[in-house]
Amino acid sequence: MGSDTPDRISQLPTHPTEAIRASIPNGRVMKVGLLSDVHANLPALEAVLEDMPPVAEVVCAGDVVGYNPWPAECLARVREVSTATVRGNHDRTVETPERYRANLMAEAGLEHAKRELSSEGLTWLRSLPRATWFGDGRYHLVHSHPASEREDAYVYPGEFPALDRHLDALADDAPTDVEGDRDDIDGLVLGHTHVQGARSVDGRLVVNPGSVGQPRDGDPDAAYAVLDVDAGEVDLRRVAYDVDRVAEAVEREGLPTRTAERLYRGE
Repeated sequence: MGSDTPDRISQLPTHPTEAIRASIPNGRVMKVGLLSDVHANLPALEAVLEDMPPVAEVVCAGDVVGYNPWPAECLARVREVSTATVRGNHDRTVETPERYRANLMAEAGLEHAKRELSSEGLTWLRSLPRATWFGDGRYHLVHSHPASEREDAYVYPGEFPALDRHLDALADDAPTDVEGDRDDIDGLVLGHTHVQGARSVDGRLVVNPGSVGQPRDGDPDAAYAVLDVDAGEVDLRRVAYDVDRVAEAVEREGLPTRTAERLYRGE
């Protein structure tokens, strides 16, 4: 990250993964694994979960399916490890892939997902909320823009400061505690752009953990993040995975060649 990285965004030391969820003695959520834009890329998801250090929970900012060959397997794995998942645009349109007719890769990936997913899997995708809260109600989780009227709008890391008024609005709608009090929120986690980044905006942390399954920031390694909820710090992480395995499966399933080609370049 560049020199404008705020002090509260820190790179934590890596260490071997012992478990997806760590046991927190007092029950507080401390560290949370952040996933987004898995896009049916099982080798990338497996690599991320293997690399992830112990965390109290995992949340997913949407787009579990689409583009790549393993929608059912990735859906099952995300359901297994994630305590909160919101819907992405591909999750929302998996049953109507023709809506992406202008984008061959997207349409083909959704058609494949529609064929591969069980009725239970489709029902689960339909049940996902547009947005939710985690970290004791201190962090908001959404796939794209936090304003509902701007759903599917891209917000790149360089545009995070423009979210200031939307963060104020989220704070007004934040959950109350058991005594009915409402505190300010600590941050926002979103995806959709497939570009990893984090920034402090008016003292609140905005994070895009990047794309697990189809990075578009010039780095082909799978992206994710680990958030320390109490410290307000985030570790933006990358891990290499077997792209050749994905390319072979893309060819085997008859998906567009470019679906695999872009993975080698992180675009």
